Amino acid sequence: MNVISLHDSVWNSLQARRAQMPHALLLLGQRGLGKFDLARQFAASLLCEQPQADGLACARCLACNWYAQGNHPDFRLLQPEAMGDEAEAAEDGKKKASQQITIDQVRGLDEFLNVGTHRGGLRIVIVNPTEAMNRATANALLKTLEEPAPSTLFLMVSSDPMRLLPTIRSRCQVVPVPLPSAARAEQVLADHGLADARRWLALAGGAPGLALEWSASGQSDWLEALIRRLAAGRSMEPLVLAGELEKAVKDSKGRLPLKAIVEGVQKWLVDLTLAKSGLSVRYFLPQAATIAGLADMIPAARLIQSYRTTVVRRREAEQPLNARLFLEGLFLDYRALFANR
Repeated sequence: MNVISLHDSVWNSLQARRAQMPHALLLLGQRGLGKFDLARQFAASLLCEQPQADGLACARCLACNWYAQGNHPDFRLLQPEAMGDEAEAAEDGKKKASQQITIDQVRGLDEFLNVGTHRGGLRIVIVNPTEAMNRATANALLKTLEEPAPSTLFLMVSSDPMRLLPTIRSRCQVVPVPLPSAARAEQVLADHGLADARRWLALAGGAPGLALEWSASGQSDWLEALIRRLAAGRSMEPLVLAGELEKAVKDSKGRLPLKAIVEGVQKWLVDLTLAKSGLSVRYFLPQAATIAGLADMIPAARLIQSYRTTVVRRREAEQPLNARLFLEGLFLDYRALFANR
């Protein structure tokens, strides 16, 4: 996906900072906009020894070769082990890859930050996602941000800034990454080879990266099952659907979190509420007629209360005691919307 084309105004604003670079930039925007790719390309352009006129890295110099191979001596990436290419689900009793940036990873920057740069330019650290730190880890990073090393730039990436320590946010210059226009996003996705880009973009709430993720081979099966069952309304079978999606979660080996299923239900409820008010659906475009018919069966107050309940369930999905029981409760609540009472 061409994130520069999607976010040309953000890219230009980043390039404008080259003359007087701060010690920390915080790229903020909803999930699936390509913020991490944008940060990586910006880091590459800053480390490049022969950048192009538009700021892009040349991809030919020694620094670019090092960066492409993942061993540039002036670059570090802090991210959860579970997001790394080598991460695998726990098997045969092996320790599961961490979902958080650990304090040891932050402390491991000490030597990196206390020696001179190898190429006489910037030292760059990307932190992605910045919210994937507990308080102790965040405080360890804060000490580094409060006393920044010379010629060092932290590129912080976040989709949930409210989970960041206010003191960390205050130490960074914020770079908002907005939702691209639907026309531009659809064109970029079509150029990437995604069929039916408009449908997937709507499902992803306008986030192109999320649209690509959801449409990837083998990753959309759970969503199709969810849509098919939710469309059945009062005839749906909550326990059957819970079993299907519990299996999908297990088979995904961490790629399908429970919260993604809750978010799918939340979007369906939003479309039901829009249809109840006589408005066009936002997310499930091909199912618009079905959703309008279902909305006629549900009192508006019940829809609002159901959405509030899923907000709570979204938080519970982070650490459920039992995934199967959690999903059964979620779908039993949905079928209850159609109860005659």
